Amino acid sequence: MVPPEEDRDDGSLVPRTLPAPGDVPQFQSPQRYLVVHISLSLSLSLSLSLSLSLSQLVIYVLQEDVGVDGAMYERLQAALNEADNTKREAYEELHKRQMAEKDLSEAARKGTIAQVDVAETAYNKEVSQRKEIEAAVAKDETQLSALRKQRDEVHEELQQARQKMAALELHVSDSDQILTDIKAKLSEAYGHLDSIRGEHVVLLQERVRQKKEEATTSTRGAEHFSEFSLSELEQATENFHEASKIGEGGYGCVYKGSLRHTTVAIKRLNPQGMQGTAEFRREMDVLSRVRHPNLVTLLGACPEARALVYEYLPNGSLEDHLTRKLTWQVRIRIAAETCSALVFLHSCKPLGVVHGDLKPVNILLDSNFASKISDLGMHRLLARSIGSSTLYHCTHLRKGTFAYMDPELLSSGEITAKSDVYSFGVVLLRLLTGRPAFGVSKVVKEALDMKCLERVLDASAGDWPYVQAEKLAKLGLKCCDMNKRNRPDAKEAWKMLQPLMKSISFARLSPSSIMLAPEYSSCIPSYFICPIFKELMRDPRIAADGFTYEGEAIKGWLSSGKETSPMTNLRLSDCELVPNHALRSAIQGWLQHQS
Repeated sequence: MVPPEEDRDDGSLVPRTLPAPGDVPQFQSPQRYLVVHISLSLSLSLSLSLSLSLSQLVIYVLQEDVGVDGAMYERLQAALNEADNTKREAYEELHKRQMAEKDLSEAARKGTIAQVDVAETAYNKEVSQRKEIEAAVAKDETQLSALRKQRDEVHEELQQARQKMAALELHVSDSDQILTDIKAKLSEAYGHLDSIRGEHVVLLQERVRQKKEEATTSTRGAEHFSEFSLSELEQATENFHEASKIGEGGYGCVYKGSLRHTTVAIKRLNPQGMQGTAEFRREMDVLSRVRHPNLVTLLGACPEARALVYEYLPNGSLEDHLTRKLTWQVRIRIAAETCSALVFLHSCKPLGVVHGDLKPVNILLDSNFASKISDLGMHRLLARSIGSSTLYHCTHLRKGTFAYMDPELLSSGEITAKSDVYSFGVVLLRLLTGRPAFGVSKVVKEALDMKCLERVLDASAGDWPYVQAEKLAKLGLKCCDMNKRNRPDAKEAWKMLQPLMKSISFARLSPSSIMLAPEYSSCIPSYFICPIFKELMRDPRIAADGFTYEGEAIKGWLSSGKETSPMTNLRLSDCELVPNHALRSAIQGWLQHQS
């Protein structure tokens, strides 16, 4: 295809260079490309028209001027026609190409616009979706934040719930333990209640028995305790004549007399410092009910004369016999009997009784040389101090024998059961040594320290067993301790004496070894006498307290419901009675010797 010519500046025609078929003009926009394409098409059409006109003009000039022949002319004409055809084809081809390019450009424009619209639509859609997504994300973040907050709250509540659960579990554990303890206490309470009910039944039975005994005792009391008139006492003592006087002490004088066909000892008290008549009667009522085999029996009283009437004991006091021959067995028995009487006095109910002036002069001996404590008319009914379990009686009348008096009594004026224990210790050391009361504890202590106790023992008592003598000495020193807190009480002293009583059991004694001194041989040995019946025993039985009783007497005592010792008033560990065959043999030997 011949490119179209373009005009030069000098008016000649120059072929225009056409773009290659593969070259696609680059335009900034479809509209600008369309304008250029239209201009180019117009230029090409104009060039083609001018070319045809020039060809025809050349042929005409050549025909007119040169005179070309017809053949030449025809060839030339044919060439021109062919050239015209070629140009025309080229033009048509160009036109087609231009139309195709136009269509392509239009299509491209439309496609670009469509793409732009699609892109704008997609962009707007994406923007809208992004906004929706952002809104959804914001909403989700809000919800997520709320969920996180809710999660934290739930977690905190869960932690609190766990803590509460742990506390509740601990509380439940404590509650279970408390419940277990309560059940145990409840079970114990039920058991205690059953025990109380049983004790209540026993107490009811005991009360019924006591009422029966009180009815019997009231009758016996009327029989054994009497109130005498002054005239009766004056008649019995020949108006308190000096010849009837058998003793005199700080509390008064003792007279021997006969009242209602009975030999009695009448103690007339000094009027100084005495209590009123009403209080005197109350004390006499209490004393009349204090009964024990080793206590002198109070038979009656005369409030008018301020006098006490006791049973008469023919062998006098222990003081009278300490300088005579008393075997060591009798001395141990006297110590044990005196201690058992103190245990009984100190354990009296509701208030204990303290003697306050225990000494050998106030330990009397009956015809069988059984010991009995006298001067209970001088007793102190013990009161119980507030906030203390100690029984005491406070007095400013420090009457008594100095050598037997509790040292703390001298400083405090307080009489306690331990005061009697101190006095008993001095009596015990005197029974052991036969020495005076003053300084006897010092002598015995030095002898024990020097291992020469046998030098201070009373030789008139016979051959003391060293082991028993040493135990008696140590017990006496304990009872004589200056500090009352270090002294044993009467019960503890009795527990120490009880093995000694068993050690002189008649199982190891021959009849001759238990005989008294010749001047007492006509008397029945006291250990042959039943403490209850006061008669010679035929069936001696050893009880749990270590004492021997007539079998019938002790069986009757136990069958009456009593569980305490007749001698010590302490509860018996059991009710078993053991036959004392050795004592039975000794009694039979003594009876044969007497016959």
